Amino acid sequence: MTYKGYTAHIEFIEDAGLFHGEVIGTKDVITFQGSFVKELKKAFNDSVDDYLEFCKSRGEEPDKPFSGKFVLRLPKALHRKIYIKAIKSGQSLNNYIAPVVSRYKSNKYNWLSVDGVTICRGNSVSS
Repeated sequence: MTYKGYTAHIEFIEDAGLFHGEVIGTKDVITFQGSFVKELKKAFNDSVDDYLEFCKSRGEEPDKPFSGKFVLRLPKALHRKIYIKAIKSGQSLNNYIAPVVSRYKSNKYNWLSVDGVTICRGNSVSS
């Protein structure tokens, strides 16, 4: 579920017979729960609204889910190789990599490839 740009992660707690949710992608802890879907959605929306109102009342900026930036550490040789491919294609490194990352789909081998250069396989990086 999403509401006002915030995304929920929901789990069913069998012993309690209810759904427990948490807003993901923020540093702040925002939780909610409900016994059925309609109640869960309302609790999620109410929790986000309460969070935004709480921040406003304290004069604080609410934590935004994502900035659009993340740090990717690569071996120098691989970084250079991808950078050169980007420049040769007339693009910045970010513009070159973004479409590739957006096409990434998890598979049993867990790899991501840019023009034949493997960026990650499991927890390792190779070229």
